[in-house]
Amino acid sequence: MRRPRGEVVLTTAGDLLVIRPKRFVLPMWAVVLGLVLRWFARGCWWCLRHPVTVGLFVLAVVLYADYGWAGLVVPLVLASAVSAVWRWRNEASWWRWCAGPLLGRFRQVFVYRRAWREAMTLCGLAETYERRAVLPELLRVRSDQALDVLTIRMVRGQTPADFQQVTANLAYAFGQRHARVYSERPDDPPTRTGYWALLLRLVDQVRFRDRPTVVYLVLVRTDALRPVVAPFDAPAVPDLTALPLARREDLGTWSLHLLATHVLIGGATRSGKGSVLWSLVRSLAGGITSGLVRLWVIDPKGGMEFAMGRPLFARFACKSFEAMADLLDEAVMVMRERQTRLAGTVRVHTPTEADPLVVVVIDEMAALTAYLQDVDLRKRIAGSLGLLLSQGAGVGVLVVAALQDPRKEVLPFRDLFPTRIALGLTEASQVDLVLGDGARNRGALADQMPRWAKGVGYVILDGTPEPMRVRFSYVTDDHIRDLARQYPAPADAADILAQVGRESIPEPVRLPLPRKPSGPLLPDALRNLLDRDNGGEPR
Repeated sequence: MRRPRGEVVLTTAGDLLVIRPKRFVLPMWAVVLGLVLRWFARGCWWCLRHPVTVGLFVLAVVLYADYGWAGLVVPLVLASAVSAVWRWRNEASWWRWCAGPLLGRFRQVFVYRRAWREAMTLCGLAETYERRAVLPELLRVRSDQALDVLTIRMVRGQTPADFQQVTANLAYAFGQRHARVYSERPDDPPTRTGYWALLLRLVDQVRFRDRPTVVYLVLVRTDALRPVVAPFDAPAVPDLTALPLARREDLGTWSLHLLATHVLIGGATRSGKGSVLWSLVRSLAGGITSGLVRLWVIDPKGGMEFAMGRPLFARFACKSFEAMADLLDEAVMVMRERQTRLAGTVRVHTPTEADPLVVVVIDEMAALTAYLQDVDLRKRIAGSLGLLLSQGAGVGVLVVAALQDPRKEVLPFRDLFPTRIALGLTEASQVDLVLGDGARNRGALADQMPRWAKGVGYVILDGTPEPMRVRFSYVTDDHIRDLARQYPAPADAADILAQVGRESIPEPVRLPLPRKPSGPLLPDALRNLLDRDNGGEPR
């Protein structure tokens, strides 16, 4: 017979006293009421989070109640016509405000949520708390022509590094080949102008606020970098803080912040380093002809890359390594003079036509720092480069260098380049050598470039650890000849003709270094014994 609850029971096993508490049982109407209130609260919260969906549903119900099926068909036809005209007139805003949110919501519900639990678990991002699986929460999906940006709330205790280590796994888990993880919102806040600028800036402060608990996963749905990128128009007055050089994966334009920084370009043979260098020259062309920018170019390959654009350059060295060393020494002299003149006045140099920006472009840096046989000349060049890289950015003497081998013994001052670009590389370890430790785990798969990806690379900007994938514009030989004809450097920019004469001098013949005579590597006692056996006189 069952004992009633609340009764005190005495047992004979060790005089143990067992007290069974009385259980409180809710009536059925209270349980049902609680569930209804809970579901109602969740429904209200969902409606507040999705006002557009709720508004469209209410509008559809009202139109159907008043006009029947015609009240639904006619607005759909009109909306489709307006959408088509909108896309025809301004496709970028159409994707941003119309197609992007709709496609993102569709893919969130029917693509990512269906595979979310499986993907998070198999990629190692699911945690266990009190014997219960805890998953990262998918908050939102934003889509455009090529990308899906997933906003994810991390599990308590996780960091963005946990997602960056499994970036490739996440890409393939959702059926894509490329993915990247950002700890901050990947796009920059827009520039607001007009009557509503103040209100829109307040909205942007909320949209682009710092959210440490959120991580952004960018999946490349359609590779927009396959087509060759045409050269960008050369601006009459270049903006040194935003030089257009490449196309991004979201079909936007990637611009280089050149002012007060040095740029390192790493890539294997035929990976497109010339596209990066000539895209930069083209963006600076307007400043070259006005005297705002002076290009000092070093081409150790005998001028095969840059000789075609010689009229653009204020200094040019391609044959004589002594001339290349002199060019770097002159750059150090310019840096020293500006330091003496600007000390105590400003901290960052502002380029003007009277005091222009000097950009030293080096095509193959390893030829100067590692492969040069003259040891004294190599040390002289390395000393000048070290001074320019460590002190030249603030006074407007910048270095833009390209190389194939990024090892430390080839480029000992690699860490002095704040802005880095990695094109196609041959080894996975070289990605971290160019872009910094952990760059490959964050999605910079520069060692897996396909054959067609000439000029495709990953960029790392100063202060932003996440890499960005871009494709630089392809500047043909005809474009280079047009640049040299339309944007020559001013006659008083430098002694171009004198430099041509100096470059025409053949490389001086170096006499072999005298070597001290050295005898056989034998001790004197053994040598004396051998001489005695041969009939000679002992020494």
